[in-house]
Amino acid sequence: MSADWGFPDFDEHEGVHLFTDNASGLQAIVAVHSTALGPAAGGVRFWNYGSTDGAITDALRLSRGMSYKNAMAGLELGGGKGVVLADRPGATITEEQLRAFGRAVESLNGRYVTAEDVGMSEARMKVIAEETRYVSGLPVASGAAGGDPGPYTAHGVYLGVKAAAKRGLGTDAMAGVRVAIQGVGSVGGGLARLLAKDGAVLTLADVNADRAQALAAELGGTAVAADAILSTVADIVSPNALGAILTEQSIPTLGAKIVAGGANNQLATRADYARLHEAGILYAPDYVINAGGIINVGLEYLGQGDEAEVMARISRIPERLEQVWDESERTGQPAAEVADRIAQRLIGRG
Repeated sequence: MSADWGFPDFDEHEGVHLFTDNASGLQAIVAVHSTALGPAAGGVRFWNYGSTDGAITDALRLSRGMSYKNAMAGLELGGGKGVVLADRPGATITEEQLRAFGRAVESLNGRYVTAEDVGMSEARMKVIAEETRYVSGLPVASGAAGGDPGPYTAHGVYLGVKAAAKRGLGTDAMAGVRVAIQGVGSVGGGLARLLAKDGAVLTLADVNADRAQALAAELGGTAVAADAILSTVADIVSPNALGAILTEQSIPTLGAKIVAGGANNQLATRADYARLHEAGILYAPDYVINAGGIINVGLEYLGQGDEAEVMARISRIPERLEQVWDESERTGQPAAEVADRIAQRLIGRG
């Protein structure tokens, strides 16, 4: 058997755990990439996958990304990810499944700390927390670290988009800058509202077309079909939906020279690192720009600060991006590759 177990994204993971609970119908995966810096932290998502192999691959990619994200953010946390499989599109996770997942997390004895991700919510985290101590992103008092990570992720992406505009367009002001946003949920929608206040010209798209239309009307932007947003002519394209959207096919059609968004694992393969770079596109590595949410729930779990500390750490995201871009410019290597190398050093794998 090959060292990757037939999964190319198996990157020396410390453990990949498959859970089934017949009583609730739960099928779940917890991938632990690294605990070198601390417990493997990363959210759990509820999603309908085309196959179990697809779900495992997503968990592997996301957990590795969390190792890199937490390391680059300076958190005393490793990287992990949970995936709960929905049996059909549009399915709703049940309380029994949430509890079963909580028991699964508890059985790992603190090696994995879960939090909110796609398809989850603060209320669902509270149910999981009734079954395990190893959960973050719970409702908190005003001024404390924790709670819904979405607005914190959006704020960090907003700062990263402004840093990218300064680097790639030479402007400190977003007024008149054309930004095409893919996905207008918690993160993309929050980003859109922040950019609208700065006078950016927004083009929005979402798989829920009505949601994109409504937000565009609210903010004075334009809505386009979900399959048209990446090729929309703009200064910056900001992916804030699911990953693997920058591919051999899509990169040549990009309508912007800057990619800066909050979606995880935007580049489909390692070969796409070079494709994006060779196309002359400035890229903000996803796990650097989207670290705001994990900074918030990570500090909550670690008990290392309040909301002011969270915001102070998020404010350093542009500095980390500049570090990556400077090294990329100096070495001629893709920004995504440079970021991976820095993160690997931080977790002792460089």
